[in-house]
Amino acid sequence: MPFDPERFLAQMARLHERGARLFKFVDRTFNLRGTTSEAILRFFLGRIEAAPDDPVYAHFELIPDRLPERLRTLIARFPPGTLQLEIGIQTWNPEVQALISRRQDNEKAERNLAWLRAHTHAHLHVDLIAGLPGEDLASFAAGFDRLHALGPQEIQIGVLKRLRGAPIARHAEAFGMRFNPSPPYNVLATDRMPFATVQRIARFARHWDLVANSGRFRATLPVLLGLAAEAGDGAATGGARFERFLAFSEWLAARTGDGAPPSAERLFEAVHAWLRSAGHCDDELADELLAADYAASGLHGRPAFMRRGLRGPAGGRGALKRQSRFAGASAGGAAAAGEVGSHFHKVV
Repeated sequence: MPFDPERFLAQMARLHERGARLFKFVDRTFNLRGTTSEAILRFFLGRIEAAPDDPVYAHFELIPDRLPERLRTLIARFPPGTLQLEIGIQTWNPEVQALISRRQDNEKAERNLAWLRAHTHAHLHVDLIAGLPGEDLASFAAGFDRLHALGPQEIQIGVLKRLRGAPIARHAEAFGMRFNPSPPYNVLATDRMPFATVQRIARFARHWDLVANSGRFRATLPVLLGLAAEAGDGAATGGARFERFLAFSEWLAARTGDGAPPSAERLFEAVHAWLRSAGHCDDELADELLAADYAASGLHGRPAFMRRGLRGPAGGRGALKRQSRFAGASAGGAAAAGEVGSHFHKVV
């Protein structure tokens, strides 16, 4: 049966009237049907503009190299905290893309991501997948750095999973791919990534979620990644950002174990200890950055480095100014997104 946009939007209007405010679309080809996509975006914009104090939060999945001007114009109209875009890059490696039959124009994808960060308030959630056939650690690290340089608010790192009947199975023998026989059927090793390497990346992903994707370390993260502290951008290339965080991840695992994640307070203390012990920045800068991040996170209590008489949330005007330089405009949008998502109904 053909898709009827008018009937669909009428049902969406009924949900909105009944109080639904969080709408998540799981169609990964959302931006391929221009007319329908425009109608859906206009639907949400109409509700947001009619009642800005009672906004909708909409989540869409996009193909990264398809962003026509008509969609750009509409996406740019969404205010902060009302739109999240989930974008699958998976890999930047053209040879790997060819193996998995992924047709992606990397240059267009890169330009589209850069445009979205520069000209919209959309919260970007972009993914990479480790363990694809033909990709080694160096290639994955370079791809991570390339993506991180574009500045998405979240980078989700996933480990390849094999679903029943999925075409990835045709590469298993040629590329030495071994999968977990039990759910979630994740790849355990390939000929380019031995078991230990896959485990390192999985651990990296967990720690990246805690530190970077959580939004709690906006001021500190550039220093943690080896970027220029004052500029918040820097020129680290060729996997350097990935390698820097990987070193921290392995140090953190040795300190806290691979069990339950550390509490927020313990995590702040661990980041502080890493920055000081590894000589990544001077003590005063580490104190200021982490005190600012802790204050901005809204957490209660005082980590050990604050209890020792170092700068705390009340005395951090300089640190807060430094944080604002790192966070830029994205901090407000991410904070608003978290606030909106906290009290709205979820409709999938």
